[in-house]
Amino acid sequence: MRVLSRLSLKKVVAASIVAILISAASGEAQEQIHAVPGVYSNRIVFGQSAAFSGPASELGKGMQAGILSAFKEVNDRGGVNGRRLELRSMDDAYEPEAAITNTQRLIGEGVFALIGAVGTPTSKAAVPVAEEHGVPYIAPMTGAEFLRGNARRTVINLRASYYQETEEMVERLIADLGINRVAILYQDDSFGRAGLQGVLLALERRKLSAIGTGIFPRNTVAIKTALLDLRATGPEAVIIIGPYKPTATFIKWARHIGMNSIFMTLSFVGSNALANELGDEGAGVLVTQVVPFPTGNTIPASASYRAALKAYDPAAKPGFISYEGYLAGRLAIYVVDHCGKQVNRGCIDAVLRTGNNINLDGFTLRYSKNDNQGSDRVFLTIIGPDGQYTPLTSLTSTTILTDALHMQKTLN
Repeated sequence: MRVLSRLSLKKVVAASIVAILISAASGEAQEQIHAVPGVYSNRIVFGQSAAFSGPASELGKGMQAGILSAFKEVNDRGGVNGRRLELRSMDDAYEPEAAITNTQRLIGEGVFALIGAVGTPTSKAAVPVAEEHGVPYIAPMTGAEFLRGNARRTVINLRASYYQETEEMVERLIADLGINRVAILYQDDSFGRAGLQGVLLALERRKLSAIGTGIFPRNTVAIKTALLDLRATGPEAVIIIGPYKPTATFIKWARHIGMNSIFMTLSFVGSNALANELGDEGAGVLVTQVVPFPTGNTIPASASYRAALKAYDPAAKPGFISYEGYLAGRLAIYVVDHCGKQVNRGCIDAVLRTGNNINLDGFTLRYSKNDNQGSDRVFLTIIGPDGQYTPLTSLTSTTILTDALHMQKTLN
């Protein structure tokens, strides 16, 4: 047998090392190709683009606090199937352009799914980006109709729709109080128009129409022109479609000029922030909600939420927005848990769209092949003279509304 020279031996060794490195690199590349974005051996990363600055900032902060409370709760017990859940949040200031940029960046950074977006205009801008990349869009804080239905395969809605909220508003005003002179103030964007359409359809079903409409631009409190226009129509009730700052500004100015209408708004307003903004002038304002009363005990989830929120932030005050965020987090946990060890984006539909009830400590969701909305529940609340919310089942038996309206008339 011929003996290799030292030079030849060095060449063989070098070639072998190169071959090993190439093989290893090829294996790594193959592993990256088949890996699920955001899913690691010890963690799963979710992404969130929401408003953390500007007039809607409390909504983003509330959703984030709720999601992180749920994630901390499960992580403190060892995670889900050995994996911790993480949330990567970015501020879009409730602006569609920023939501697109954030969504592209989060997807580029490899999040598993998007969760807890805030707003209709931002979701309208971000969802096409998520759909293009096949990234799940879980529990956005919006009830807009365009996110509902079988066409939106990547969108998983937690909450009831704006149409359902506005139906409850109109039903209570007409059936309970006999009111038929209803005006509408709405934000001039896709969110406001979604709420507007819901109110108009609810009125139309009762052979009524709005006696007046007013608009204001997004991310402003420019409501005075609309206020004067609506006052001239003499409304018995004004339904407001907007976040807390312009809603509170409108109500305070309306009461300042002696407008004694009933004011009603929907869940997206941000209930705690609205009550804080209104202060002494909040009594009698009605707000529809899409989650149960956060300090109540009608279902076990409420107590679980409060305990989780306190563990996450002892100074945080329970509220409807962070409760919705908590339930969104619990939904994500449910999905990941039932996907098992082999978590991938495709298993979300397989886990959820069965037509069976999903029980999150008493908060029931149900999805099906053609239904991507889990809950249809709408709850009614009112701000009392002490600035605190009280749950209602109807407006016929409550004295809070009567007392509040009497008080406002006395002040005016």
